[in-house]
Amino acid sequence: MYALWRNGLLVTLTHDINATLDRMAAELKALLTQRAIRDPMMVGIHTGGVWVARQLHQRLHLSQPLGELDISFYRDDFTRIGINPQVKPSSLPRTLDDQHIILVDDVLHTGRTVRAALNEIFDWGRPASVLLVALVDRGGRELPVEACVVGERLPLAAHEHVKLSGPEPLKLTVLESP
Repeated sequence: MYALWRNGLLVTLTHDINATLDRMAAELKALLTQRAIRDPMMVGIHTGGVWVARQLHQRLHLSQPLGELDISFYRDDFTRIGINPQVKPSSLPRTLDDQHIILVDDVLHTGRTVRAALNEIFDWGRPASVLLVALVDRGGRELPVEACVVGERLPLAAHEHVKLSGPEPLKLTVLESP
């Protein structure tokens, strides 16, 4: 389920995130099979991407532990907005050299979060490949970044944004910016 504020009114849209995650897992499994990728490492971007990654990791029964990235120090707006007050350490179970990585984000918008995540990934090693998965693609790209698997495409106006609450249960809300 997700909610949308339009003209000061809350419009609730019924949406089954579990069904979306099931579909995403099936699409991802097919893509991994098509590309002959075995034993990939899944990495979620803090915080919402980690929540989504946990759900997909479980559905895909991946053998490698889930990795987590906090890209706070890799953001290109670091000097403008300062340090995130809740910076968490990144946790990757092993070197990324020659690993096939499934990078998971909650909301794909400008592409800058993904760019920061890729910079951090390459500081940990040189992966064989990186597949991007996003629960929501809201459009508005500023960088040439595209997800291989997308749960929902929600083309939003510039004054709207998506918020993912969780981890249990996951809930999407679309809000108007003040």
